[in-house]
Amino acid sequence: MPARHKLAAIAAVGAAPLALTALSATPAAAHGSMTDPVSRVSACFQEGPESPRSTACKAAVAASGTQAFYDWNGVNIANAAGKSKQIIPDGKLCSAGNDKYKGLDLPRADWPSSKLSSGKHTFHYKGTAPHRGSFELYVTKASYDPTKPLKWSDREKKPFVKVTDPKMVNGDYVFDGKIPARSGRHLIYSIWQRSDSPEAFYTCSDVVFGKDTGGSGAAPAPAASAPSDEEIAAGAEKSTVEHHGHGDSDTRTGAKATEAAPAAGADTDAGAGAGEASEAAAASAGSGNEPEVNGGAEKPATAADADLAETGGDSTTPYIAIGGAAALAVGAAAMFATTRRRAAGRHGR
Repeated sequence: MPARHKLAAIAAVGAAPLALTALSATPAAAHGSMTDPVSRVSACFQEGPESPRSTACKAAVAASGTQAFYDWNGVNIANAAGKSKQIIPDGKLCSAGNDKYKGLDLPRADWPSSKLSSGKHTFHYKGTAPHRGSFELYVTKASYDPTKPLKWSDREKKPFVKVTDPKMVNGDYVFDGKIPARSGRHLIYSIWQRSDSPEAFYTCSDVVFGKDTGGSGAAPAPAASAPSDEEIAAGAEKSTVEHHGHGDSDTRTGAKATEAAPAAGADTDAGAGAGEASEAAAASAGSGNEPEVNGGAEKPATAADADLAETGGDSTTPYIAIGGAAALAVGAAAMFATTRRRAAGRHGR
C-alpha cells in the first residue's frame, strides 16, 4: 500500500478511539464534606495539614500524609452505585476503603468533636462541586466504642436523615433532621450518593452529647472547627481534587485521581444490626449545635449558587466533548475520501 494510502487509513482508524476518548474524558467532579457536624477530614484540614494541633489529627497525618488533608473534599468511591456497604470493609468506613485516607480510620476517643443535642438540627455539607443526589446520615448505636475500629454494625441500620437534592446556601447543602437521643461520644456517618453518576462521598463526624470523657476517663478532646472559605481557597492550591466546575481537561483533578481502590474481602452483611434509630427526646433548634467556623464571614448567596445546585453544573461540557469528537471523525473521513479520489484519478489516466 502506498504511503499516502497508509496515512489516510491510519487517520481514519485513529479517529474512532480518539472520538471515544473525547466522549469519556469529562471527569466526575462533585466533591465536598460535612461541616456541621464537622467531619474528621475537615477538622484536620482546618487545623493545617503541615502542623495539626490535636493529637488525633497529628496521628492521622502521620498515617496518611499531608496530601490526604489538602484533598479533604475527595473521600469518594467513583463507582459506588449505591453499594457502599458491599464494597467498603469493616474498619474502613471513614476512609471509604481508600488507603490514601487510612488515617481517618484510626480508632481513638480524642478526635476533635462537635457538640450535639437530640432533636431537630440543621446540617451543612460543603459542596465544592455540587451535583444532584441524596444524602443519608446514620448515627452510631448506644453501644458504640470509639476506641475500636468502626464497623457497619456499629451504626443504626436505617438513616435518621435521608434527603434528595437539598437546597444550597452560600456553597453548603443545607437540610434539617431529627437526631435520636444519645449520650456521650458518638459518630455521624454520611453517604452522599450522586444521582447523575455512580460516584459517592463519605464522612465521619465525631460528636458529643452532653459530657465527653474521651471514652475512658481521659481529658476531653478539642472542639472541631469547620474550615472557612478563605482557608478552603488557600488550601486549594495544594489540592489534587476539583474545587470548582464540573469537569475539565486536568487529569490531576478527575475522578480517577482520587477514587478509592476496589476493596477486597468486604463483609456484605456486616451492618445487620438492631432496628431503627430511637425517637428524639426533645426538639431543640439553636441549642449550641453549630460548629465554630474560623476565618472570614460568609459570602452572600447568589443566583449562580442556586443555579449550580439545581442543575448540577455546566451542561455544555459533554456537548463540547461530543462536538469535538464528531469534528475529528468527520475530518479524518474526509481526508481518507479525498485521498482515495485522487488516487483513483491518477490510476485512470
